[in-house]
Amino acid sequence: MTSATVGSRILAALAQVRDPELDEPITTLGFVASASLGADGTAEVHLRLPTYFCAPNFAYLMVADAYDSVSALDDVRSTTVILDDHFASEAINDGVAARAGFVRSFEGEAVDELDSLRADFLRKAVMAGTDQVCRTLDLSPAQLASIRLGDLSESAALDRLRRRRRDLGLPAGDDAHLLIDPKSGAPIGADAVPLHLRKARLTRTSLDANTGICRGMLRHRYSTDGQGEDALS
Repeated sequence: MTSATVGSRILAALAQVRDPELDEPITTLGFVASASLGADGTAEVHLRLPTYFCAPNFAYLMVADAYDSVSALDDVRSTTVILDDHFASEAINDGVAARAGFVRSFEGEAVDELDSLRADFLRKAVMAGTDQVCRTLDLSPAQLASIRLGDLSESAALDRLRRRRRDLGLPAGDDAHLLIDPKSGAPIGADAVPLHLRKARLTRTSLDANTGICRGMLRHRYSTDGQGEDALS
């Protein structure tokens, strides 16, 4: 297997890792500073973030997810993921390497693991994805309340919405309603559709704005593209 093929496979694995707040791959965001795989199967990934003080819980999720994604590759025997230039780098890097979890990694500071935080961000991703899908539809509130996922034409936005709903254990099959409560999975009634769509649009707008800000801050901090940023954006 060529080094280019190996590099592509590692980047493809890292492309499955998302910034939990922005719901975008860390590759397209430019967060992967370097990624390599030695002949002995030792993988090493360096991550970077827009600021020195990015939230440590978000950073921990990305480092841990990158570790899991790369470690799952068949030809990887051991994995090291290093977050550079961050105030909590040592605690995060050591904690992920030891598979210690967030609470043990930040003993005395953290009181909960990050499952609930991840779920909160996934619910926002579902709402943002709902807006993406609904933007292309010219339907009345009553029609939107009754339409099912299987009634829609396949698209990247619809596929993404299905995946985010599955991540949360929400209905995502063809018979599932397009508009659902992101917590309970219950269908949205026709009377509640306008408010639901406004919330979805606000969520999507907020994610887009924050993504733009993070890209700008990262570009200001580092003048080089991240690995995989050009190829996958």
